[in-house]
Amino acid sequence: MSETIITALITGGLTLLGVLISNSKSQAVTETKIEELTREVREHNNFAKRMPVVEEKISVINHRIDDLERKENNEKRK
Repeated sequence: MSETIITALITGGLTLLGVLISNSKSQAVTETKIEELTREVREHNNFAKRMPVVEEKISVINHRIDDLERKENNEKRK
């Protein structure tokens, strides 16, 4: 084989090795980002599940405040 072919094979092999290493690092970064996004989505979903409970509690609190205000107003009228 001529030196040109050997040089081309070595260069091609090293380029292939570099691409494989680069792709594996890129894949690791992508997986990390996906894991982070998955965590954030789970947090959001948990928050969305709790909101109706909070809204119900606020409704109950508002009714209690209304009852207390009515009671106070009735006592002032007496």
